[in-house]
Amino acid sequence: MFGNKKSKIEQPITPEELSKLNDKTIADAQIEHFHVTNDSIEIVKYKKRRKLLSIILTVCMIILIILFFVSMLVTQWGDLIISVDSPAVKKGIILSEDPEFKTQSASLTAKQVDNVTNITYEWLPIDLDTSANGPHNGDNYVAYTFYCKNNGQATLDYDAVLDINGVAKSADEAVRVMVYKNGEPAIYGKGKYDDRNTAETDCTKFETDTIVMSTATEDFKVGDVDKYTIVIWIEGNDPECIDDIRNGHVRMRMLFSVRDDETTAPQ
Repeated sequence: MFGNKKSKIEQPITPEELSKLNDKTIADAQIEHFHVTNDSIEIVKYKKRRKLLSIILTVCMIILIILFFVSMLVTQWGDLIISVDSPAVKKGIILSEDPEFKTQSASLTAKQVDNVTNITYEWLPIDLDTSANGPHNGDNYVAYTFYCKNNGQATLDYDAVLDINGVAKSADEAVRVMVYKNGEPAIYGKGKYDDRNTAETDCTKFETDTIVMSTATEDFKVGDVDKYTIVIWIEGNDPECIDDIRNGHVRMRMLFSVRDDETTAPQ
């Protein structure tokens, strides 16, 4: 015969346990410990995010500083830049300071002349196109000789445009640019200040206020080479060669591009 199982009698709470439950200091200490632990985790995460953000900002600042100095170098020292656009590069147009093309590039930069003063055409050497390759500046003038070659696989037509992309103190009003192409020179200057449609007496007028000149070459066969020499100076006989342009500058770029069948040559 089975007897009834006695139910478990719950032990009464002792006065000590009741005291602990009613003791807010102990309860708050446990809660505080829980919050401190979670707050510590959040603080660590915050510090990591802050450190990562600082690294990102530092890297961005370094990149901006590098870009600034590169831009400043180009602005201060790139008085004459020669370059080939991307489509022309793909078709094989290359540049070099060396007629043998032992070194070649899609972009060349002439050296700057510092502390220039005005001179006149008669003061320039007569052998500027034949004396040297690459940069061969003289007192108060820029002289740069380079070569353009068809290193591609087909005959093509190309255009070259020399334009002004930077001016200070209206120095372009008195500038002269002489361009030799395969030994043939031509001198260019801005139109008269009071009559832009009229050229100065000693030169051909710029094509526009910013385009000095352009040239077109047709049937440029594989292996063909064109030679260019560019000379830049401030013409002392120009009526606009006045004190107002002192410490001014003129920056130029010559860009080579390939002409497709539907493009017409510059006039």
